[in-house]
Amino acid sequence: MSAAPGAVRDLATLPKAHLHLHFTGSMRPATLVEMAAVRRLRLPRGLAESEALRVEPDARGWFRFQRHYDAARAVVDSEAAMRRIVREAAEDDAAEGSVRLELQVDPTSYAPFVGGLTPALEIVLDEAASARRATGVDIGIVVAASRTRHPLDARTLARLAARHAGAVVGFGLSNDERRGTTADFAPAFRIARDAGLASLPHGGELLGPSHVRDVVEHLGPDRLGHGVRAAEDPVLLERIVELGIALEVCPASNAALGVFRSADEVPLRALLDAGATVALGADDPLLFGSRLLDQYETARALGLDDAALAGLAAASIRASRADEESRRRMLRGVEAWLAQVPGTTGDPAAEVRAAQRT
Repeated sequence: MSAAPGAVRDLATLPKAHLHLHFTGSMRPATLVEMAAVRRLRLPRGLAESEALRVEPDARGWFRFQRHYDAARAVVDSEAAMRRIVREAAEDDAAEGSVRLELQVDPTSYAPFVGGLTPALEIVLDEAASARRATGVDIGIVVAASRTRHPLDARTLARLAARHAGAVVGFGLSNDERRGTTADFAPAFRIARDAGLASLPHGGELLGPSHVRDVVEHLGPDRLGHGVRAAEDPVLLERIVELGIALEVCPASNAALGVFRSADEVPLRALLDAGATVALGADDPLLFGSRLLDQYETARALGLDDAALAGLAAASIRASRADEESRRRMLRGVEAWLAQVPGTTGDPAAEVRAAQRT
């Protein structure tokens, strides 16, 4: 069977791994509005009306972003709310062709409502296991510390993550890159690495190449959350490629936070041309109004053909912390997608998830 003129393969059926998604930021807009109404909490107008956030890349812009994020997080005040977010994140990812999700969470914010840090994390882990059985999306959890808190808090979280190594696959560092001293968080990352966890800090979004160097030197990342500003320094980018550090690139959030004027200005092609391993991510779709599938559509609009898009999906799977057997199964699904005749039916992603629903 030949392809219809101009036909392209359905990106929603392309098996892919989603490696950059934050817990609260994954919430469905309708879920947020519903839970806020039940709690009689007033949301900022943009959140209440599900408007995509756009701010300037300065302290005031970040403050506005953080205000929206904190308002959303305020509705997550129970075990039931936490479980709902995990389940719906898995369902939404499944609908977009994800076969692997690595969901990032800082349990600190939810601990007061459920009896402490350990129960908060274990609720997320338990629901992740249940969501995998229900959706077929293979789920790993990343525990993340915040740059806005003391580095000793990061060590506490790293020890918690280490005790749950396996279900927890990595340790991250998020929030405003301009806060804190990167080197001060190195002891927390050593704790995590000693437990076999991946090093998954943010870096190179709000700040440029010098910040990326700082993160690479002190935190030894396996993947960099964002990392797009490395494209500004070819020598640095070459070093990242040599070290095998994957970049979790989130075009919509880069544009929403004013790092680039639009998602299609994110230097995705430059990163790929330099040989970087790139995994597309949605970051905080609740705030930015753009999910994982939209990032692949952006890549297609930038001129990447189906073979290149399949390459992106395969790279995301290889950069994930899924076990080897699961990765092989997922990669076979990518090959099956590319082997399809454009414009014909078939859902390789759904077939992968069906095999994982155990």
